[in-house]
Amino acid sequence: MQIETRKELESLPSTVHGGQGWKLDGVEDYSQNLNPFGPPKDLSSILADSVKDTGHYPDADCMSVRKAIAEHYGLGPENVAMGAGSSEIIRNFPQVFIRPGESVLIPTPSFAEYTQQCKIAGVQVDNIKLKAENDFRLDRNELFSMLESKHYAALYICNPNNPTGRVEKREKLIEIVRRCDELGTMVFLDETLLSLVADESLVSLSGMVRDFSNLIVAHSFTKSFAIPGMRVGFALANDKIIKEMDKVRLPWNVGTLEQTAAEHLVRYDISYVSEAANTMRRESKVMHSELEALGFPVGPLSDSFFYFTSVRELGMNGAAFQKAMLQEGIMVRDCASFGPGFEDYVRFCVKDSSRNRKFVEAVHRVLKSMSD
Repeated sequence: MQIETRKELESLPSTVHGGQGWKLDGVEDYSQNLNPFGPPKDLSSILADSVKDTGHYPDADCMSVRKAIAEHYGLGPENVAMGAGSSEIIRNFPQVFIRPGESVLIPTPSFAEYTQQCKIAGVQVDNIKLKAENDFRLDRNELFSMLESKHYAALYICNPNNPTGRVEKREKLIEIVRRCDELGTMVFLDETLLSLVADESLVSLSGMVRDFSNLIVAHSFTKSFAIPGMRVGFALANDKIIKEMDKVRLPWNVGTLEQTAAEHLVRYDISYVSEAANTMRRESKVMHSELEALGFPVGPLSDSFFYFTSVRELGMNGAAFQKAMLQEGIMVRDCASFGPGFEDYVRFCVKDSSRNRKFVEAVHRVLKSMSD
């Protein structure tokens, strides 16, 4: 017999992600948007102590960690759904709320998994282009015009947006969520990277999810605590949305070690994240100033802790600049995978002072080699 896949999968490519520098010896990875200070120092002992509990199944309801997360955001455990990373939340959302053949609206460039998982679910994806001349921010008028032009089952927003690093303000987001509610459109708001932004508390909608009937907010411990090897994510929403999301999650989707770590981190190590965010805010200003002084086209100061910039005026595309920086022991993200028009863009993150200096010095050598 001839094996055939579903038609939605016939031409579906694999998504491309950063964070591959660990595979290369002697390379410092600036392509991943992680807390640059690594996991909290107490995490190892917490994990070691919890190994004894791996002889039985984990709590399928993740109740202890859900309570801890809920308390942090001023919510109840009924407002929290756990996932094996935010990737599982992203995967489950269209499976629950979007019927095959329906349409969603996704900004571009943005995180590739939104489109990937929608296409796997048989969902039609339309894009609203984020433009360089608008600083890669959502144009409210254009967005509302598109939302009103046809029925969209959902709108996806990443805040800060990956890869552009731009942060949309809370008032703007609330207006968008309310307009979507009027139009019968759900909003998937990804705040995975927001905890590493110094102004998180002034921007986040996480503590407000009970105020909306159409909002789900995705989070992850991956970036904020620098633990990509442990898959722990969660969603916040009103209890009706969470009940529906719970229907499609895998049994025991978050292991015992992950649940123990996550509960400890959210109860005792949140200040570790906020301190990192404040440090990166300060260091971003220094890094930005030094790159500008070199004549590198860094663009505006980032709203967050990573930069998305075109290297076209250097006579290079993203792949060429990535290769040149690798020769200096630095990994940046070539952003060609974000789609047509972004072949000249790269993304790189802010770290601590000494490593940012290393990055700037590497850029200086690359620029010097071009002029020699």
